[in-house]
Amino acid sequence: MELGIHFVNFNLSGGPEALGPTLAATARAAEQGGATMFTLADHLFQMEAMGRADDPFLEGYTSMGFLAGQTDRIPLTMLVTGVTYRYPGVLAKTMTTLDVLSQGRSMFGIGAAWYDREHAGLGIPFPPIGQRFEMMEETLQICEQMWSDNNGPFEGKYYRLAETLCVPQPIQQPRPPILIGGAGEKKTLRLVAQYADVWNISLAAGPPAETRHKLDVLNCHCDDVGRDPADIRKTLGILVDPLADVDGFVASAAQYAALGFDLVNVIPLPHITDPVGFVSRLGDEVIPKLAEVSDNQAGSARK
Repeated sequence: MELGIHFVNFNLSGGPEALGPTLAATARAAEQGGATMFTLADHLFQMEAMGRADDPFLEGYTSMGFLAGQTDRIPLTMLVTGVTYRYPGVLAKTMTTLDVLSQGRSMFGIGAAWYDREHAGLGIPFPPIGQRFEMMEETLQICEQMWSDNNGPFEGKYYRLAETLCVPQPIQQPRPPILIGGAGEKKTLRLVAQYADVWNISLAAGPPAETRHKLDVLNCHCDDVGRDPADIRKTLGILVDPLADVDGFVASAAQYAALGFDLVNVIPLPHITDPVGFVSRLGDEVIPKLAEVSDNQAGSARK
């Protein structure tokens, strides 16, 4: 089992001047400590589950470009891009730029968006959920076309592009991996089956038994589109402090590893005032034990 860092708390001491150095130092600590993914949330206001809407929060893709120049190895991923915030052609170009500048370390995370307050606050249209899923599927189709040798037009229900030029192409070929987040059984998991290389689910979606049910639903969708579910990497996010109970955290992660999940994302929560030190401790105290979970799973599979 691998560990990723999901950085969402920008309410740090030192004011705006400290945000860039702290974000960069946290990403470098994650890279040096053995974390295998560094993710940001695609929001413009702080999420109210994490703090106040008017707490500091940095725009995601600008921050990712900054981190591309501050790190060397760790993959950089938006967890996840809200489909409503950018026109698909611009989004494909933004993702390509990140992939090129990071030397092929990007992953395209996308979801249907949900935070209505920031949409209303900043004047961003927020259509009904069914329409957002349709927009999301067209966005995936547009990005796939722009990351191919097809520069022709795209005609969809919501988006029309006269030419899908994207030069340079991403370093990763045939394209950056696509990550879809969420657990909705009718729409999200169907899109995962059809388009995603990686699926991310939050533990808020339920304990292992419920997550096993979600996997069964995903497997059915994969059958419908003729896809092997094993081709989709499974990752999860968890809202706990692993350092509060390292053994308990590792035991919980092992339950999900048994279901086929191979990465868990953790968040330096708002009560953590030193995210760099927190992530460094994860590298010392948690990541080696998570690696043992992977070794144990592999040993059990060989028996």
